Amino acid sequence: MVRSFRGGLALRFALLAVGGMVLCVIATWFAVRHILDAELDASILNVASIQAAALTDHEAGEMRFHEWELTPEEAASITELIRYAQVWSERGESLLRSRYMVRDLPMDREALVLAARGELVWREADFGTYRVRSVFYPLVRLGQLHDEHVLQVAAPLHARDAMLQRVALFGLGLVILTGLGGMLGGRWLASRVLGPVNAIIEQAEGVGAANLSRRISAYADTSEYQRLVQVLNTMLDRIRGSFEAQRRFTADASHELRTPLTSMRGEIELALRRDRDVDEYRHTLESALEEVLRMGRIVEGLLTLARADAGAIDLQMELHDLGALAEEAVERAHGIRGEDREPGTAEGAGPSKVSTTVEVRGNPVGRVDGRLMVQAIWNLVMNGQRFAGDGGTVRVNVFQAGDRGVIQVMDSGPGLLEDEVDRVFDRFWQADASRTQGGGSEGVGLGLSIVQAIVRAHGGGLTVEGTGDLGGAAFRIEVPLAG
Repeated sequence: MVRSFRGGLALRFALLAVGGMVLCVIATWFAVRHILDAELDASILNVASIQAAALTDHEAGEMRFHEWELTPEEAASITELIRYAQVWSERGESLLRSRYMVRDLPMDREALVLAARGELVWREADFGTYRVRSVFYPLVRLGQLHDEHVLQVAAPLHARDAMLQRVALFGLGLVILTGLGGMLGGRWLASRVLGPVNAIIEQAEGVGAANLSRRISAYADTSEYQRLVQVLNTMLDRIRGSFEAQRRFTADASHELRTPLTSMRGEIELALRRDRDVDEYRHTLESALEEVLRMGRIVEGLLTLARADAGAIDLQMELHDLGALAEEAVERAHGIRGEDREPGTAEGAGPSKVSTTVEVRGNPVGRVDGRLMVQAIWNLVMNGQRFAGDGGTVRVNVFQAGDRGVIQVMDSGPGLLEDEVDRVFDRFWQADASRTQGGGSEGVGLGLSIVQAIVRAHGGGLTVEGTGDLGGAAFRIEVPLAG
């Protein structure tokens, strides 16, 4: 399910705004209630003090409230009286109440006891169809605490509650308006945010196979989007490089396969033009076999590289002495030189008079695929022998560097030029044939690419120096040591 970023951002913005407004409304509601309660309490307390003074002014014991006369019409609207007053005995008996009250105020026994002891007690309770707020006020008679009588003064809460209801309704309206405004504001903000992204997308969509050199320039100078543009342009650079490498690879592979096929076709057609003796047919078949073996090496190398690109190289990882693997690779290189070489086993056998040695320092042990690692080292040794030539030298150094095992293969050949170092691992790339001193059959330009793929599959790295300690190229394999 695809979600809308614009809608999601608008919703989040609206929820944030609504949440903030709800908090403000709640805080305002409680603040208004606190103010109204404070004013009401002050008014009730003021009435209570006046009525208490009026009650305790009479030494003869007579109690009456300080009240004003009401007309019959005013008395009929008793619920609109601002204050009510009533005197209770400590036992809860009504001793006196306001002239126009038709029933007693709601009495709280606990509040009555506390007030009789001299405490000021506040209560809220239902009084008929509405609620009232009361104060239980201790009476003082002739300067002494009157522990038998308690004055209760109450005021209706409907005015306060109506005000609070209006505040709540007003706040609800504000919340709704804030939610709508938040949605609109969120969509506007999302449009502002996505505008540059849409511009970048539009330019990115304009880049295709025919114009991979185009780059994204929209908002490249804006700090918030600069990183995104840089990443996309870097990705396009990599895609272009991969595309061009694949195109060169396809062209080179087609050329490399077409050449032996053309050669075989020409020799076979020539042989079939007239009858020939056995030796001539044998020569033609041997030449065709060499081309078939060359194509086989190309196809095998392409399959290996395809598996590596797909991450499908099957590694049989075991603990191996890297020095022993290097010695095995050198022995294999010695064994296939000259007449002992099996046809097609290498991209070109080295000369028979190349001094190849192995020097091992320490005892580096790695968890590697022994067969593939020997193949990688052997490829480097054979490559070194081709360039070293008769009387040349190839040296394999094996040692430990930190937590990495290092296998270094150097030769005394002409080395690599600076531009060749950058291309040496490209598929089907080969050095100038005039620089190959070792003779032998011509390579196909996949050996070093295969070595690189094998080393990378082991989590290692392969680097090259154009001029090493022996004067020629120096290749360096690094693989993790066994932990």
